[in-house]
Amino acid sequence: MLKGFKDFLMRGNVIDLAVAVIIGAAFTTIVTSFTDGLVKPLINSIGGSDAAQGLGFRILGDNPSTFMDFGAVINAAVNFAIVAAIVYFVIVLPVKHIQERRKRGQEAGPAEPTDVELLIEIRDLLRQQQSR
Repeated sequence: MLKGFKDFLMRGNVIDLAVAVIIGAAFTTIVTSFTDGLVKPLINSIGGSDAAQGLGFRILGDNPSTFMDFGAVINAAVNFAIVAAIVYFVIVLPVKHIQERRKRGQEAGPAEPTDVELLIEIRDLLRQQQSR
């Protein structure tokens, strides 16, 4: 069981996925800082009924917890659009391009195991299960 888990972890795609998640989280922090520090002040400069809180209004004038913050919603939408655009242009488009080249035969895909290799692997797994 531990050998199977080790083999699973050592496959390239698991490591690549872990790295992608970590880099994605770090990149999201950068984009959030950009939108919070630069975009949101611009949006809030448009104003509202309460200039101190930015673009929005209070439903009840004497209750600050009823402030409807449109600036934060617009900021989140801009943040999402930036992250989605980067993911699309940096990850999705290049992968699509590589897949199209492989379909046309211009680039070799990953080597698939032969029938003999698969049968040997199945035999070895059956032996391991029987020896337990």
